[in-house]
Amino acid sequence: MEERRRAIMELVNKMGSVSIAQLKEAFPEVSEMTIRNDIKALDREHKLVRVYGGVRSLEFAVGADGLFDVRRNQNVDAKAAIAEKAAKLVRPNTTIYLDSGSTLAKFAAALPDEHLMVFTCGIYNVMELGHFDTVDVIVPGGTLNRYNMCLHGSRAIREIRKLRFDQVFIGAASYSKTAGLSCGSDEEAELKRACLEQAEQKVLLLDSTKLGKISTFAICDIDQFDVIVTDGNMPADFLERCTAAGVDVL
Repeated sequence: MEERRRAIMELVNKMGSVSIAQLKEAFPEVSEMTIRNDIKALDREHKLVRVYGGVRSLEFAVGADGLFDVRRNQNVDAKAAIAEKAAKLVRPNTTIYLDSGSTLAKFAAALPDEHLMVFTCGIYNVMELGHFDTVDVIVPGGTLNRYNMCLHGSRAIREIRKLRFDQVFIGAASYSKTAGLSCGSDEEAELKRACLEQAEQKVLLLDSTKLGKISTFAICDIDQFDVIVTDGNMPADFLERCTAAGVDVL
């Protein structure tokens, strides 16, 4: 059983997304019920993501940087530095949107306790913002992705398109010169684009570990942003591309 489950993981991680029919073809010696039990177990262990009709790899489903609970303990100093710099951009009596992600959760915790209206689909952001006395927190509806703890989907996008933001703060799983910014979920990428369309000032929070990587679903390129807040370790060629695009880098 353990060998078969390891083989299922290898197949799914290689292909990104696999249907039940494909798994039945790959493992003809076992029944469909056994395969379904295998993927349920792997899903419970957060090794794969079970979806309707099949299964997806974690990278395909939630982004190249993996589960939120893992990411929140990685590159802690860099995320704290980004959060501190980004918080200085926020003005009182404005409306902002916070994207989901571990860096954005750090940013949410670093916000000044001032009169702000903050929209977010990130569950961990809500938990951090709940500690403030004067920040109004509004959560658009949507479907919960329990791996990155974000609400997304068509309902969330419909709600976002009814709103306007003074500032939007966005994160990304990956950035490369050829592919731009990307992430591992098509629904997440679409939500990010919708938020950018509704904002006056667009701010990207990006640490240097995301550079040179490509995830499955494109978001946009850096020229769509006004400001990029970094950990201060960006290479010269990245900074040159930002300058050419007219993007300020902090």
